[in-house]
Amino acid sequence: MMHRNVSALIHLFAGVVLFAASLPHADRMMSPAQAAEEKPKEMLAAQIRTQGFVCDKAVRATRDAKRSRPDHAVWVLKCTNATYRVGRAPDMAAQVQPLK
Repeated sequence: MMHRNVSALIHLFAGVVLFAASLPHADRMMSPAQAAEEKPKEMLAAQIRTQGFVCDKAVRATRDAKRSRPDHAVWVLKCTNATYRVGRAPDMAAQVQPLK
């Protein structure tokens, strides 16, 4: 019985060590504001890529308050190679309009 408990503790400890090693280091951690800024641009870039548009690297995403409605968010997505206006409604493909 004692052998099983020790073995279980060793496995638990090894799992904790591996999990801790996978966490980002303090010097690479983002503030909540940085994380909030990263998320929309990466999500929008991924979505328009699945629809056949090219976005090499998302630079920024700015919500267009004038064109947005409660059930339809509109963003301007700036990529390194292009700029797009992206309209998103729940459970629908994005409406993508290349700008410039």
